[in-house]
Amino acid sequence: MRRTIIAIVLAALLPVWAFATQNNAVYRWVDKDGVLHYGDSVPAEYAEVEKQVINDAGVTVAVVRGKKTDEEIAEELRLAQIAKEKEKQRRDDSALLATYQNIDEIVMHRDRRVELFKAQARVTELYLKNIKRRLDSLMEVSSKYRPYSSDPDAEMIDPDLVEDINVTRKTIGRHEMNLSRFQSDEEKIVARFDGDINRFKKLKGIE
Repeated sequence: MRRTIIAIVLAALLPVWAFATQNNAVYRWVDKDGVLHYGDSVPAEYAEVEKQVINDAGVTVAVVRGKKTDEEIAEELRLAQIAKEKEKQRRDDSALLATYQNIDEIVMHRDRRVELFKAQARVTELYLKNIKRRLDSLMEVSSKYRPYSSDPDAEMIDPDLVEDINVTRKTIGRHEMNLSRFQSDEEKIVARFDGDINRFKKLKGIE
């Protein structure tokens, strides 16, 4: 009842007040207790409360949003992410349809890319075979020296030979990683093109 009376009184005074403010912005808001307020400025304690901007006739002409809740912020972020993903899909679909006329073209492009990875893998495998053969030779030589030889009278291995062995092992490790990457890249490219084929079918209505 008290809240209703306050609202009626303030509403009755509004035209006079609005005239006195000489058309400056007048705000209307409700506090946490449900009490209606009017003012040409908003006290600091109500800065995060939603406010309405009203004209001389008491009609709302704008709304000033209050502080958003964590749920509202999270929902806005979710919707923004959905919109971003839809826009990306739209651009991807446009590029796919502009690049290929039919599925055979996609398959041909896929096979060319796959062959490139296979060629890189073959070269790497051949190089690894040769470098591993070199390591075997180095290890055979080093077996005559300490600490690899079991002969207590064997000489200590030459530091240059040790360095050669270490460098060769590192080279093998590096190229084995390259080989693994080529194989992984091939799998990824096949999966990507398979996805393009399925999407192309869907866009074109192909069963």
